[in-house]
Amino acid sequence: MTATLLDGRKLAETLRATLAARIATLDFRPGLAVVLVGDDPASAVYVRNKDRAATGVGIIPRTIRLPAATKLPELLALVRQLNDDTTVDGILVQLPLPKGLDSQAVIEAIDPAKDVDGLTATNAGLLAGGRPALVPCTPLGTMKLLEHAGVALRGARALVLGRSVLVGKPVAALLTAADATVTIAHSHTRDIAAECRRAEVLIAAVGRPEMVRGDWVAEQAVVIDVGINRLPDGRLVGDVATEEAMRFASAITPVPGGVGPMTIACLLENTLTAALARRAPQTTK
Repeated sequence: MTATLLDGRKLAETLRATLAARIATLDFRPGLAVVLVGDDPASAVYVRNKDRAATGVGIIPRTIRLPAATKLPELLALVRQLNDDTTVDGILVQLPLPKGLDSQAVIEAIDPAKDVDGLTATNAGLLAGGRPALVPCTPLGTMKLLEHAGVALRGARALVLGRSVLVGKPVAALLTAADATVTIAHSHTRDIAAECRRAEVLIAAVGRPEMVRGDWVAEQAVVIDVGINRLPDGRLVGDVATEEAMRFASAITPVPGGVGPMTIACLLENTLTAALARRAPQTTK
């Protein structure tokens, strides 16, 4: 048996086209501000891709580059300025930040209404409580891939491998809201392979190249590989040994070309969502 590859590039293209059509009907253009601190090459590539994708759908991107020596008060002051800037609907501070900068303090300085990465405590709390929130982009993209593939989540046994605030915890909350029966596995979980084999839906988000072997995957399981790891030979691989897993899974995301493109597309969707929410008529009690 060979698993179906879940094409994130194609789905992201469809989502971007839908966003572009919606934005074209508006009498304004949403604004997205991205703050890049330092000169990390991977971060610079991500930011360029975000800028290009934003422009393609009609969002006005604004990238602010700061030196690695930037001090925390300066960065916090910039975030506050962007909070007050009426031309900015979404704020994203590219992570990781250089050593010495408190990432959590910077994230918490972002206005939750402009937090298009969905990482503030306010949005995390709303998500955990099952209330409307700006959802982290990678988990949102994961759910869209599952929905597009027609995966029935209600009652399904889902395993989330990894408990980060970026992916693991929010995707577990989204799966729970979709009525899946969710387990979170992590470095202290006993017999992780056995836990994986029980899952009908397996989300791998641990950042360890090809940790999940083929015989960890249950027959006919759906596998979403969130990981992207560069090997010494330059190859990009996920957290799942894809070729091995394809002998067992019914569907799997490739790396690259799976979750990654959906992350950027969902960032654009969050920016539009934030822009519309900011301009919605305010009701009074």
